[in-house]
Amino acid sequence: MARTRAIDYDDKRLALLSVAARLFATHGFDATSISEIANEAQVSKALLYHYYPGKSALLYDIISVHLTNLADTLADADRPEAPPEEHLFSLVRATLFAYREADALHKVRLNELDKLDADQQRELRALERKVVTIMIRAVRRLNPRLLERDEVQLLKPVTMSLFGVLNWSYLWFREDGPLNRDDYARFVTRLFVEGVAKLTAEDGRARRVKARARASEPESASNP
Repeated sequence: MARTRAIDYDDKRLALLSVAARLFATHGFDATSISEIANEAQVSKALLYHYYPGKSALLYDIISVHLTNLADTLADADRPEAPPEEHLFSLVRATLFAYREADALHKVRLNELDKLDADQQRELRALERKVVTIMIRAVRRLNPRLLERDEVQLLKPVTMSLFGVLNWSYLWFREDGPLNRDDYARFVTRLFVEGVAKLTAEDGRARRVKARARASEPESASNP
């Protein structure tokens, strides 16, 4: 007969993930041992191995749980029927609140994902793409006549710039600071709404023109 799971199995698993995420975020994945995680979680190494066969399994689950929660949160906040600015605001706000009290999980995802094997990374990158796809649809609506034109290619740079603002806010944002999360979500939304509205086709073409010019330069001109 298969061994049944304890009623509190998932609670204990999430508690272990929380401890491991905090240690990985503080000391780095490579510098953190299984023994340190077990000691910090106040469990035996044998119990920890009952849940996870090693550090890589812990790391994968930390990032998977974080990205799955983020993707589900954005899916719930997606409002394509709303006016474009409100659509984007809903997603920006949801992202910022998903990051609340998840600084360690978020930092581990940003800094340690490349420590996993190729197959695990592909699975997690697929989750990341789900998140990006939801945001891209909202960003496109801000200036569809420009951002939908393949030859301009500004949609992804604009969207990833937005994620850059949101992803690194954990480094400075404080709950007792001058802006709360709602205020900051509105601020970021307005920043991108106004900025995207003023983009022109030349903003997208200039990069490629310069790249082609560099590619056509003689090698002697590009090397010191």
